Amino acid sequence: MLNFTVGPVQSSETIRKIGYKQVPYFRTPEFSEIMFENERLMKKFAGANKNDRVIFITGSGTASMEAVVMNVFTSYDKVLIVNGGSFGQRFVDLCKIHNISFDEIKLNTGKALKADDLEQYEGKGYTGFLVNIDETSTGVLYDLDLISDFCKRNGIFLVVDAISSFLADEINMTSSNIKVMITGSQKALACPPGISVIVLSEDAVEKINSNQVRSLYFDLKSALKNGERGQTPFTPAVSILLQIHERLKQIELAGGLYTELNRISALASDFRDRIKDLPLDICSESLSNAVTPLSTRNCSAYDIFTILKDEYQIWVCPNGGELKDKVFRVGHLGELSIEDNKILVGALCDLCKKKRLK
Repeated sequence: MLNFTVGPVQSSETIRKIGYKQVPYFRTPEFSEIMFENERLMKKFAGANKNDRVIFITGSGTASMEAVVMNVFTSYDKVLIVNGGSFGQRFVDLCKIHNISFDEIKLNTGKALKADDLEQYEGKGYTGFLVNIDETSTGVLYDLDLISDFCKRNGIFLVVDAISSFLADEINMTSSNIKVMITGSQKALACPPGISVIVLSEDAVEKINSNQVRSLYFDLKSALKNGERGQTPFTPAVSILLQIHERLKQIELAGGLYTELNRISALASDFRDRIKDLPLDICSESLSNAVTPLSTRNCSAYDIFTILKDEYQIWVCPNGGELKDKVFRVGHLGELSIEDNKILVGALCDLCKKKRLK
């Protein structure tokens, strides 16, 4: 199968070989050194500061989203959430569960965040801002500069879910004054799912250490303390952490962050150029390099997903809910090439000839 989803994505042969091996024991100095290097490289690629910290959670991106909401905010906070799709809604649901007071900026499908959307919230005493910077369900990349400026003006603690955007779109925690960034192993890191990563500013570490959390697994104070010795408080997904280590080293050796950003950007641009004459419409006002959302005109988007999977051995991303028959998504993350783009576009052209895509 050729995988154009946005997670899990295709991994390189080198990464896959690590997954084949016997899982090693991890309470060792050797594994601690690997974890220290994972932290160093994650901070480097996220544009974090030297004294910032990184926590590796064995759990999906949602696990880290919940851990951040629980550990960083309390009932005394008042947060603002950008909700333009299912992942923005997830932050809403988490704040409800954990009794965090919030307001949401509700955006229609495919719509970008504009200055006018933020204007009414100026000077209203918000203490936190939660955003999925690439709302993967709709393929919208929000304007990080706009959000950062708003948070700086208003003294708001900025939390960015960059699960799909990290390594695909430029994110610099220091220049954008991001206090917490979240990502995951199965997106542009191109490893199996199972590890999510939280990069914490010094301000975030201070908040975590001063808050009391009613949780054993999700109390990040324990993770920070264990991280000082290159370890985790509980048994982690050891093989995936080894794969992340290899992947981060690959990126560094290949030229670093901007080489990887440019590679993914080139794949996205090439695909979008190749589909200009097809009966498909890009349905986002502001595109991430990670994914291209495509609306169909006179056929079911879910049918296209099914046909590509069953008859062409190609995976793309379907949608659910009201978008199920309207939009499918093509990812540009992982071990993909221009030749792979040609194969997918060739399959779409074949569907057009057969009048199944129209």
